[in-house]
Amino acid sequence: MVGEQLRGAEIFVRALADEGVEFVFGYPGGAVLHIYDALFNQDLIKHILVRHEQGATHAADGYARATGKPGVVLVTSGPGATNAVTGIATAYMDSIPMVVFTGQVARSLIGNDAFQEVDCIGITRPCVKHSFLVERVEDLAPTIKKAFYIATTGRPGPVVVDIPKDVTADITEYQYPESVDMRSYRPTVKGHPMQIKKAAGLILEAQRPMIYTGGGVILDNAAEALTEFTRALGYPITQTLMGLGGYPSSDRQFIGMLGMHGTYEANMAMHHCDVLVAVGARFDDRVTGDLAKFCPNARIIQIDIDPSSIAKNVPVDVPIVGGCDSVLRDLNAIIRKSARKPMGEDDPWWQQIRDWQKIKCLEYDRKSQLIKPQYVLEELWKITKGDAYITSDVGQHQMWAAQFYGFDKPRRWINSGGLGTMGFGLPSAVGVQLAHPGQPVACVTGEASFVMCIQELSTCKQYDLPIKIILLNNRYMGMVRQWQEFFYDRRYSHSYFDSLPDFVSLAESFGHIGRRIENPADVKDALKDAFAITDRLVLLDFVTDQTENVYPMIAAGKGQTEMHLAPSQAGSEAASRELA
Repeated sequence: MVGEQLRGAEIFVRALADEGVEFVFGYPGGAVLHIYDALFNQDLIKHILVRHEQGATHAADGYARATGKPGVVLVTSGPGATNAVTGIATAYMDSIPMVVFTGQVARSLIGNDAFQEVDCIGITRPCVKHSFLVERVEDLAPTIKKAFYIATTGRPGPVVVDIPKDVTADITEYQYPESVDMRSYRPTVKGHPMQIKKAAGLILEAQRPMIYTGGGVILDNAAEALTEFTRALGYPITQTLMGLGGYPSSDRQFIGMLGMHGTYEANMAMHHCDVLVAVGARFDDRVTGDLAKFCPNARIIQIDIDPSSIAKNVPVDVPIVGGCDSVLRDLNAIIRKSARKPMGEDDPWWQQIRDWQKIKCLEYDRKSQLIKPQYVLEELWKITKGDAYITSDVGQHQMWAAQFYGFDKPRRWINSGGLGTMGFGLPSAVGVQLAHPGQPVACVTGEASFVMCIQELSTCKQYDLPIKIILLNNRYMGMVRQWQEFFYDRRYSHSYFDSLPDFVSLAESFGHIGRRIENPADVKDALKDAFAITDRLVLLDFVTDQTENVYPMIAAGKGQTEMHLAPSQAGSEAASRELA
């Protein structure tokens, strides 16, 4: 039986529909006009018109992080493809499933320096999981199937599919594969039973254990298994910036985020532990600090689906290659059969941790006459009952959001961790709000980050997205200023903004609601009023204390115990250590 004959552009749309794609985030251009014409003639997939291709990739990224489904991007050739590179790299660094379709000049023109031609495959090769150049219309549907399979299995990541314009005009029979079998790509999901048994023995014998989890728990939907694992053992748990929400932050066993801006107790417990269970975490430099001083007395178990991440930065005693959810469930089965009771509060290890917590490393001046950013985030948590989807840009506001907005559920904390991309917050909120139209979505940002992709306010207006923008405006590139204060003798070179727009008027010019808040007494009501408005985007411009720094802080190259705490903790041992 002969299948339906379709043009390449029609095959593209039909394949995405068969793949279950809900949204395509994109921006049209010459090389993809056949595809856009095919999109015009269907209603299976909704196209979201962004205002910049970087916005398309960040929106698709936010959608993917908030749902677990792959984000889909469509951009044209040349500058369309190159504008998307930052978002592709952002997704790659954080292992986010995304399929990016880029237009390309006709096959006969490739290599001729044709109008809007770039080597998209070559440019993106270092920051994609895989890439394809479609050379025949017969290969289009199978390639799309492979792209989604690769992007979403194993360690997820972005896949680029480069499609010449004439391929989208050619005609062939449409057949979409039901499955994919790639001999060269078969990721390991189940952990080795002997390694899991060995790990369980080490875990159950621990006297000073620590559970350290990262973004892999979120990506593999392993929060339920992690919660059972942690509570059954009674052990303390810490999470990376990307892992927040994988275990409830309100639970007594959670001792805060670790790393450069992690809590005193989390970093001290990591340093002094005797068994470290790393789940879906890659031992990033912002977590480990000086590798020579990292966890000097710990035997380390590392669980990761990517074999190349095992022992990449830190030697491990028990490596387990496999999915976080699968391995944790196997460990849980062993723990349930053991006679081990959960570690209680009277255990010497917990008593030591509770002593470290008495330092109250996240305290700040609550009597200030200036708005403290920490206070804004605490009130945001109260008003949303900790149940909002929070996107952020990158900098001080990102760290304060991680510290002061408690995440009890996975996929509620959407931020650029590995690449640290300023401009990520607003467009990613677009993707999150489209994915969860009835839920509160707040973008926590700083004025330096916000202006980078501010044009997406227009996208928000077109699609009536009621995002709440929490702008912590200190008139500085805050984290840059903080480093210049600590390490460059207060030489604030080009970190000060003296020509900022009137953000309230700017928001209103896009058709949104804006409000400027300068008094701490007005913070709570401003947030309440904003979230009471469920059908409009509201921008809240909080004028915050310019001198506020993020504490604790571990300077680059220092160890986990060499933390710089806020001046209010000046009497503690950790605070007495000077930054080099």
